[in-house]
Amino acid sequence: MRTLQQWLDAYGESHQNGTNRKIHKVAVPGIFLSIVGLIFSIPPLELFGLSLNWIWIVLLPVMAFYLSLSLSVFLSMLSFSLLCIGIVFVLQEQINIFNWSVGLFVVLWIFQFIGHKIEGKKPSFFDDVQFLLIGPIWVFKQKV
Repeated sequence: MRTLQQWLDAYGESHQNGTNRKIHKVAVPGIFLSIVGLIFSIPPLELFGLSLNWIWIVLLPVMAFYLSLSLSVFLSMLSFSLLCIGIVFVLQEQINIFNWSVGLFVVLWIFQFIGHKIEGKKPSFFDDVQFLLIGPIWVFKQKV
């Protein structure tokens, strides 16, 4: 298994261009938020009379991955994940979270691909899907 620094270094190889880095600084957290919204939109799991939103189930292996990298990464991403859940929870009273999440997801991925076109390198997740989980960590550790 790669170390945190190995993951960050590998991710950074295809994110050297300043414009691409700025796009990622906005798009990666927004995409994470949109995915939280999409998962939050799935009808809850009914178990023994309890209603359980799928986001809590999905977060378990994600947080386990982050914890395997470092405690500080785990705590940062847990905090960010809970913030995203809170945003979605509040917004669901005002908007259709599913439609909003799909729109946000599509628009931000278009920007991501524009950034990679400018960079001249393909997105890292084409080599390893786990880079989708590394992106937020990398963004939060970057200076603009």
